Amino acid sequence: MKDSESMEECLTADEYHFFEEHMDALPIYEALKKEILKRIPDVQIKVSKTQISFIRKHGFAFVSFLPCRRAKERPAVWLTVSFGLGYRKDSERIDIAVEPYPGRWTHHVMIGSINEIDEELLSWISEAAGFAVAKGRRR
Repeated sequence: MKDSESMEECLTADEYHFFEEHMDALPIYEALKKEILKRIPDVQIKVSKTQISFIRKHGFAFVSFLPCRRAKERPAVWLTVSFGLGYRKDSERIDIAVEPYPGRWTHHVMIGSINEIDEELLSWISEAAGFAVAKGRRR
């Protein structure tokens, strides 16, 4: 078994703790993590109190329970995936897009099932990973 395969399959104690009050969303996170680690090299994962960050030099994707929809519009089980790009991505799937700094857009997508971890979402995350690496080169 390769190191990347074991990292895909194993969750840390911090990751489990993050989902302590949202265990029903854990399978969604596990599937997302597996796909990110399969597609993007050299990813570090940092767990904090409010989010899990996927990092390549800079953070490029984040998992949280940020409620980016009104309660009545949320699925029963959900988590929010956020990613950063150098432009605003337009899609009905994106719940919120904000520009916290000029030329840096943060996009929030609420997902409620493993089926929503599709090629479209993963391509946005892959693009965000490239943007995160390039961001450090522009200084």
